[in-house]
Amino acid sequence: MLEKTNVKVLEKVVVRFSGDSGDGMQLAGNIFSNISAGIGNQISTFPDYPAEVRAPQGTLSGVSGFQVSIGKGVYTPGDKADVLVSMNPAALKQNAKFLKPGGVAIVDIDCFKKSDLEKALFKTDDPYTEINLKAQVVEVPMTSMVKAALADSGMDLKSITKCKNMFALGLVCWLFDRPIESAINYLQNKFAKKPAIAEANAKVIRAGYDYGNNIHASVSTYRIETDDIRPGTYTDVNGNTATAWGLIMASEKSGLPLFLGSYPITPATDVLHELAKRKDLGVKACQMEDEIAGICSAIGASFAGNLAATSTSGPGIALKSEAMGLAVMAELPLVIIDVQRGGPSTGLPTKTEQTDLMQCLYGRNGESPLAVVAAASPTDCFDMAFEAARIAVEHMTPVILLTDGFIANGSSAWRIPENDEYPAIKPNFVKPEMLEQGWKPYMRNEETKVRYWAIPGTEGFMHRLGGLEKDSVTSAISTDPVNHEKMVAIRQEKVNNIAKNIPAQEIQGNPDADTLLIGWGGTYGHLYTAVQELNAAGKPVAFAHFRYINPLPANATEIIKKYKNVVVAELNNGQFADFLQAKHPMVEIKRINKVQGQPFLVQEIVEGLTKIMEEK
Repeated sequence: MLEKTNVKVLEKVVVRFSGDSGDGMQLAGNIFSNISAGIGNQISTFPDYPAEVRAPQGTLSGVSGFQVSIGKGVYTPGDKADVLVSMNPAALKQNAKFLKPGGVAIVDIDCFKKSDLEKALFKTDDPYTEINLKAQVVEVPMTSMVKAALADSGMDLKSITKCKNMFALGLVCWLFDRPIESAINYLQNKFAKKPAIAEANAKVIRAGYDYGNNIHASVSTYRIETDDIRPGTYTDVNGNTATAWGLIMASEKSGLPLFLGSYPITPATDVLHELAKRKDLGVKACQMEDEIAGICSAIGASFAGNLAATSTSGPGIALKSEAMGLAVMAELPLVIIDVQRGGPSTGLPTKTEQTDLMQCLYGRNGESPLAVVAAASPTDCFDMAFEAARIAVEHMTPVILLTDGFIANGSSAWRIPENDEYPAIKPNFVKPEMLEQGWKPYMRNEETKVRYWAIPGTEGFMHRLGGLEKDSVTSAISTDPVNHEKMVAIRQEKVNNIAKNIPAQEIQGNPDADTLLIGWGGTYGHLYTAVQELNAAGKPVAFAHFRYINPLPANATEIIKKYKNVVVAELNNGQFADFLQAKHPMVEIKRINKVQGQPFLVQEIVEGLTKIMEEK
């Protein structure tokens, strides 16, 4: 009977792995997420990396975390964890605040010696009391048990100790009734060329799982509900990988070869890594010598008829700004991926923010309009990368795709789509009969203002493009003031017309409420969950989450004017709120802002909205 009373049935649960940056917490968390996605759970993850490349072992500044929520109705990694795994005192001290009262704290007690406590700046030999930890503490001698399990492996002590994360993974798999066979298969594939390493890790996972069975009476275990899911093949995918795959799908649907010219920068580098692997699909990914070379190589590839993209973060957007202006002037399709991070300057490379919006909208010299879209979740990165490419190709314009560190590194369970679920992308190519009409490079579709695309080498369509203003008729270089004003207006009209070719903005929550919450980009899960909680509590809220920023959806103004309270929540000091306020001066836009390098907590949104709704 004791075993049954210790089983908690939950719709969703949150687990946080924490340790030194070399303890493999990201790997353990990713494997646990993959296992959970594979058995039908929804998942949302939050890898929390330290800013330091390699802080001294056991110190507070070197703690790495990985939080995942699994179960039904999961849209965020959770505000606080039900279970916290801490591999050392520093990890416990830094992450105890993320553990729910009464939750489970699993610690590697072998690493809680006096010297370990001193490194983590504990003042006493009782760390639990010192940090006022209100949890079921499970002290596990992980290090010594791993050493015992691998005593006859022939591995050196350092290699053996590196397997501790797999012991923790096995124990957590037992705690949540996860099948460890999936984890073992993953490791066998990962270490296919090192079978001894694969077998050692598999042995340690089993040891952790068996240890859980042996302590079953001393800690609560959990059964997690699963959702009814649409049939198909599912995988756990992070935002950067989904972005890369979305570009590949766009390449397939447009019939254009995909080219990425890029330079590594945290947290965007994995887009380059993923596309570099895809030579089998005809992808050309080039690591250039700097950010400027990255975008300029992509512009050249676009001129040559490729679906061209470049990837970066905020500092790289600053460096690429002049070249973006060239792509605007040349009217070439180009996808610019900005995985936002904390700034300014080098700022917080491993932390998330939404502080690049104004730079992406306006950060170029001259009147330089281009399209801006934003992904809402890790899996939505696939759809919005596809959309960015579609808009760029069909409207002959650069498009900036905004993601952020939270969704780029975080992951969700994703159903791999069928090919026919996405539309064909139709490039606006020149036609042979245009030669008889006196074709010039800036000849346009009169309705959309989109110029026709002539691929170099197409007989009769020899031409040059450049950064100097062109005559609207002859396409020759022109400094005529009236012509310049006309071309500025045409380029703006072309971008404005994109609004006719994107979906109308949807309203979620309670559309008849007096209060409208507005969000954009990677905050979707936290805002949507907050809206659900408020509506369930009898506090009606409507919710509009924008993925198309410039131009806004055609019905955006109609929606914003409808509500008494309009509140924008974003991870900056109010950039989207200012953008909407400028377009709707008669509407008071209220704000909920956070600039801490961390995603919102659901509770922060609930409290902020409640305060605004109660104001007279």
